[in-house]
Amino acid sequence: MEFKDYYTILGVERSASQDEIKRAYRKLARKYHPDVSKESDAEARFKELGEAYEVLKDPEKRAAYDQLGARWKEGQDFNPPPGWDQGFEFHGGGFTDADASQFSDFFESLFGGAAGARQGYAGAGYSAGGGSFSMHGEDTHAKVQIDLEDSYSGATKTITLRHTEMGPDGRPQVKPRTLNVKIPKGVHQGQHIRLAGQGAPGVGEGKAGDLYLEIEFKPHSVYRVEGRDVYLDLPLAPWEAALGATVKTPTPSGMVDLKIPAGSSSGKKMRLKGRGIPGKPAGDLYVVLQIALPPADNDEAQALYKKMEQKMAFNPRAGLGV
Repeated sequence: MEFKDYYTILGVERSASQDEIKRAYRKLARKYHPDVSKESDAEARFKELGEAYEVLKDPEKRAAYDQLGARWKEGQDFNPPPGWDQGFEFHGGGFTDADASQFSDFFESLFGGAAGARQGYAGAGYSAGGGSFSMHGEDTHAKVQIDLEDSYSGATKTITLRHTEMGPDGRPQVKPRTLNVKIPKGVHQGQHIRLAGQGAPGVGEGKAGDLYLEIEFKPHSVYRVEGRDVYLDLPLAPWEAALGATVKTPTPSGMVDLKIPAGSSSGKKMRLKGRGIPGKPAGDLYVVLQIALPPADNDEAQALYKKMEQKMAFNPRAGLGV
């Protein structure tokens, strides 16, 4: 089944006001009224216009249609999402089989199963009567960036989101919304935090949807993260790696004294169990040793390097057969 774009049928933008929608409908209804129009498809166009206006003239119905319409793209087959018809509660008004014939299968798939409130086709348009309905709001999604350290201790963050709501005139409005969000200890990259009732507003008496925040770590100048494990490149002087040493080493939860074994090579990984992102189980912190060479930027330093060359029988390419 094809998704019907009621805005295109009426020739208006999705941001059109209720008055603009009414004017557009009246203009086109006069043009395609079967009693006066000479167009070959006048009757079909007139019915299509009436159906579009039936939905868009009512701010509540329009809001429900807008929430649904955002999920479908041109060319996709349309099927109402699971539970759509159960999401509507109609009240009042009369509806007959004769009325139903004026609406398309698309309209029937949305509103037919919950009938009882639609009003019949009458002359130049449709009457809405006193019908109303309710529908749960959509769940919404957003990303929130936090510092890695927030995952170790937990934090409260103030975030500002932009959301669209229908204004009093029926025109969609984009407004900022500020929330205080509690970041739990042990949260990891890609995890979702659910904020109940903070998603898109419901229609009528329908409850608001939920907001799902996806956690994303800000780039860190020292650490990198893989899952719950954290990695740190630790620079060492040649003598610390060769002779062994105890060096001060930063971790996201504080400084530790790390014992470097004698004869350590560049690229060696040292695992600090349980010092990664907290959890059950907690991640690990991996310290990757990186040997840093002192610069030979003066005569004394150059002399020391030459002495090492003469005194130490060291060929770093021996493993290559060179």
